[in-house]
Amino acid sequence: MLDILLVTFPFFALVLAGYVAARRRMLPLEAISGLNTFVLFFALPCMLYRFGAGTPIAQLLDPSALLTWVVCALLMVAGTVKFSMNARIRWNDASFGALVAAFPNTGFMGVPLLVALLGAAAAGPAILTILIDLVVTSSLCIALSRLDSADEHGAAEAAKKALKGVALNPMPWAILLGGLSSALGVVPVKPVMNTIGLLADSASPVALFTIGAVLARSQFLAAQEEHAPLPLRDFVPVSLAKLLVHPLLVWGVGLGARALGLGLDAFTLKVMVLVAALPSASNVSLLAERFGADTGRIARIILLTTAAAFFTFSGVVALFS
Repeated sequence: MLDILLVTFPFFALVLAGYVAARRRMLPLEAISGLNTFVLFFALPCMLYRFGAGTPIAQLLDPSALLTWVVCALLMVAGTVKFSMNARIRWNDASFGALVAAFPNTGFMGVPLLVALLGAAAAGPAILTILIDLVVTSSLCIALSRLDSADEHGAAEAAKKALKGVALNPMPWAILLGGLSSALGVVPVKPVMNTIGLLADSASPVALFTIGAVLARSQFLAAQEEHAPLPLRDFVPVSLAKLLVHPLLVWGVGLGARALGLGLDAFTLKVMVLVAALPSASNVSLLAERFGADTGRIARIILLTTAAAFFTFSGVVALFS
């Protein structure tokens, strides 16, 4: 267990450092958008491209892993929406609660952490889950969030806008370019590849620091908007579902897929379970703010899962070890 904590501690320590820096205003809140832009449009795409280019294309296009993750994502979304809906929480808030329950922080945290724990082979399955969550899970939840104030045409329009957002997101394009490089055996010339390498090396520390800063900013903005204390039942069960139910579900569905002979190998399933055990994706708070959901609730879920994942994620790793 100590060996595991020696690997995971620096990752969560950087998140904490970013949170403290923003809370104490050592990092101005206005500067967080710049950090986010650097990570999202420069460093992280280079890291994903490098991992994608170094991963066999069969791992990036594994149909059994894709099917397993899609099924689990749909079950998590359906279950969380069903459990969350009440007189106060309607489609908009329930849908974004489902998104934080089903969408791990794979890009900013998961890929570098899993590679540090399991080696470069872990990048392929983790990158596949990013594509699914960006295209399928996010689009579905955004479409569902529009059911409060629109008919099925409004939901369809929301899904189209979500897919447009995916098309403008550099992460899937970086993954696709990396996959093409892997399939064709073509890489950029050395000076360009060295530049990509420098940006890729900066992705992990800056992204982790940015996660903490974004969490602090989300909490600050949510506190300004909130008029009444948020009941624990509105965010604690969703946090537990993310950290405990999601990995158990992936493990169970994955074992079922293996029993049916779908060709899901044990290592890929292990990586996917660990991805599911990650905390919620921090960028969901930005989506919730954009679509008018309860940002206070979403920020609390992300903050709680990020803080608790230091223990729960390390525990899942220890169980698999």
